[in-house]
Amino acid sequence: MSLVCNVVGARPNFMKMAPVVKEMRRRGVNQFLVHTGQHYDRQMSALFFEELELPAPDVYLGIGGGSHAEQTARIMIAFETLCLERRPSLVVVGGDVNSTLACALVAAKLQIPVAHLEAGLRSFDRSMPEEVNRVLTDHLADLLFTSEPSGKENLLREGVPRERIFFVGNCMIDSLRAHIERALLRRPWERFKLNPCAYGLVTLHRPSNVDNEDILRQISAGLEEVSKTIPLLFPVHPRTRKPIKQFNLGFGGTLMVGPLGYLDFLGLMAKARLVLTDSGGIQEETTALGVPCVTLRDNTERPVTLYQGTNRLGGNSRAGIVQAARAALSGDGTILRQPDLWDGKAACRAVDVIDRWLSQKGQEA
Repeated sequence: MSLVCNVVGARPNFMKMAPVVKEMRRRGVNQFLVHTGQHYDRQMSALFFEELELPAPDVYLGIGGGSHAEQTARIMIAFETLCLERRPSLVVVGGDVNSTLACALVAAKLQIPVAHLEAGLRSFDRSMPEEVNRVLTDHLADLLFTSEPSGKENLLREGVPRERIFFVGNCMIDSLRAHIERALLRRPWERFKLNPCAYGLVTLHRPSNVDNEDILRQISAGLEEVSKTIPLLFPVHPRTRKPIKQFNLGFGGTLMVGPLGYLDFLGLMAKARLVLTDSGGIQEETTALGVPCVTLRDNTERPVTLYQGTNRLGGNSRAGIVQAARAALSGDGTILRQPDLWDGKAACRAVDVIDRWLSQKGQEA
């Protein structure tokens, strides 16, 4: 009997994988869920499982932190042991975190087929660890599920066979549409004494932004200037708190708080007047919500959010951030058309493909 192994490791994976796991369970697909433990504190992991209504993982590897090499190596060692024990028919990974590449690489070397959710996204910036993870995972995968047209274009250009590529839509938006009402009912902005549609929301975690003192000072100065126009709320990522303290930075005019759960953050994002972020997934979520977004980077692997959504690139300089934020607040040049197949049914389409693939493999066996 076919057995599917679904893998999560970090917070962005949870939102992508939750609807897939739910759809597999609804259909009675024989599957198990592995959490590598790449994100391991309650706010970054366990709370998300609860709020996304994900079942408790069948296997928790408990990997924890470390350098990219250390973390990837520990995941590979633990996941190889698991695969040799359980011999899954297919390993499903999502996104671009270290767990994604590590588990895909182990599966490929054991000749276990791999499916990749959110395949084909490219920033064309190899200084981003996520870009390396994305490219390598795509070239290990047998089934590649794309979330926007650029994904297919990139994969074909890189020589991936057309028959392996499936445009299914965006599973992260499935989660958003499933939980937005619950998120809004919590009215999380009241907790911070903010008025709906009258505040900005900030996230910041990419190493290229937070580990470089000069760049982080530029971002801090830019956010301080924006906060003179609109109050900003900044839930600080665990990896960002350390350099902020190390470089003795202040974010004047910005309310800095601890990490938030999925529902509170989604509710805050939905009622924000502006979001400033260096996160890929938040670029997509703000487009789905129709909320203006400024990406604190010079590039994006999600171009559909620029030409169909609410996103614009602000870079990581003070002047660029301020200029982009002012343009976003004024509505200058914002075009919004929901990207194709961002309709809350991406997981159904992905599982349709997996079902057909498993049936075909069963007939060939």
